[in-house]
Amino acid sequence: MKKPKPPAITHLLAIMARLRAPDGCPWDREQDHHTLRWHAVEEVYELMDAIEAGDDHEMVEELGDLLMQVVFHCQLARERGAFDFEQVAAGIADKLVRRHPHVFGETKVSGSAEVLVNWEQIKRAEKHGTRHARPSALDGVPTRLPALLRAEKLVKKARRAGLEAPQAGRKLTRAALARELFDLAGMAQAQGWSAEDLLRAESRRRERAWRTTERRLAAQKEKAAGP
Repeated sequence: MKKPKPPAITHLLAIMARLRAPDGCPWDREQDHHTLRWHAVEEVYELMDAIEAGDDHEMVEELGDLLMQVVFHCQLARERGAFDFEQVAAGIADKLVRRHPHVFGETKVSGSAEVLVNWEQIKRAEKHGTRHARPSALDGVPTRLPALLRAEKLVKKARRAGLEAPQAGRKLTRAALARELFDLAGMAQAQGWSAEDLLRAESRRRERAWRTTERRLAAQKEKAAGP
């Protein structure tokens, strides 16, 4: 009788373990979490290209490449005795259930906006009292994000927390704003500056200012509450 084929994920995990074995692939055996860190970023951008192209064949391949990065890191961690793929998969499954009480529990929501509010509240409660706690409304924005994406996320969080009011100024169409952004990048380049570095520095400055304001408002609230 023909031996049944193992589940694809089981087969993939076995292949990665074999590649990392003493008689496995020299390149794979040389890697660690640090040397692989940018590979995942590259795979995500390649996946984005496939999605925007509407190319299902490429999406399958790029999703596989991204999954391989996850499996690779899990194998490295397994060898260190830190965690393994099973723990990673179980962790995200448990998180999805916890953070969707409107699906897996009795919570009622009026729409996606309320879902996002609940998600943030649940996330903050989960991390409270741990070294991963997020006492600031601005916490949780990765420092390695591209500058423009990081600026957008910081502004969004600051506005939700009441630290930044929506700008009331001249109205621009999407096309006009796109041209202005592109022209600003060109102006920076003409001066020999990096628009990415400039925006990253300004984001750090704004974040410091917002955090200072946040601490001041919290202190005022605590003082007003009294003993």
